[in-house]
Amino acid sequence: MKPRSRNARVQVYVRLMDEGTQVSRPTEAVELANGLYELLATEGYDPEDENWEFPPGSVVRVQKRSGTAGEYLLAVAPKSQGVGPPQ
Repeated sequence: MKPRSRNARVQVYVRLMDEGTQVSRPTEAVELANGLYELLATEGYDPEDENWEFPPGSVVRVQKRSGTAGEYLLAVAPKSQGVGPPQ
């Protein structure tokens, strides 16, 4: 992942709750100061259809993860909480 400027839009994954298995979805987020990101709604976002762990508008901390498609950012905690080791 290359460095970004502050307030840049980046792709962040958010866990979906109540899906019966662990799953996350990509969305855009605005990078703020001090490692915080503000999640943005996806086009057609419907809270009745998808229950995000952190809803659009939430300010979150992220962790860099690795998957089959490479590295990605995952929302892991609200801004008021620290981030522990990767799960």
